[in-house]
Amino acid sequence: MRQLHQWHWISSALCLMAMLMFALSGITLNHSAQIEGHPVLTHTEAQLPDSLLKLLQARQARVADAAGMPASATSAATVESVALPSAVAHWLEATLAVSVAQRALEWSPQEVVVALPRPGGDAWLRIELDSGAIEYEKTERGWIAYLNDLHKGRNTGVAWSWFIDAFAVACLIFCLTGLLLLQVHAANRRATWPVVVLGLLLPALLAIVFIH
Repeated sequence: MRQLHQWHWISSALCLMAMLMFALSGITLNHSAQIEGHPVLTHTEAQLPDSLLKLLQARQARVADAAGMPASATSAATVESVALPSAVAHWLEATLAVSVAQRALEWSPQEVVVALPRPGGDAWLRIELDSGAIEYEKTERGWIAYLNDLHKGRNTGVAWSWFIDAFAVACLIFCLTGLLLLQVHAANRRATWPVVVLGLLLPALLAIVFIH
């Protein structure tokens, strides 16, 4: 019994804040059509230094060679996606506060486009390969959209995905140990099993009757 109580309170403590967040974001997701968002759009332009532009052009030429055709005939649909040169990536992070590591790239003879999706917003970055002109556009949809995307695991990365899995395991331990504690105390609490059965039947009946 002591071990059961210990597992129950430890799992509940681990779940507490995340469960509150998921419960709150579950409400906002359920009423997303009624909650108006006010996206904030930020557009930035910059110029890539000539030395880095040459590195980028050389990388594009290698990408085109890997695709088996000259750079002038290469399209975004046929060019293999490869990483930006590290010097270019470091310059972008230092100048525009943009991390392009592990991001999907779309190469073409004229430009390279970096998709930068994020929780609660979106962004993209485009570099012209002939002039080195840079366009960076970021859209932020607010903290409610941020929580909703965390709830869904949308564009949250590997670390958050692992956290959701660990949180789900902690919730299972919390629920199962709670069920065992209910069984232990059920003899002195007559309403225990009727309430448990109600909690089981209510969502099932709602799904059967109202969801088609």
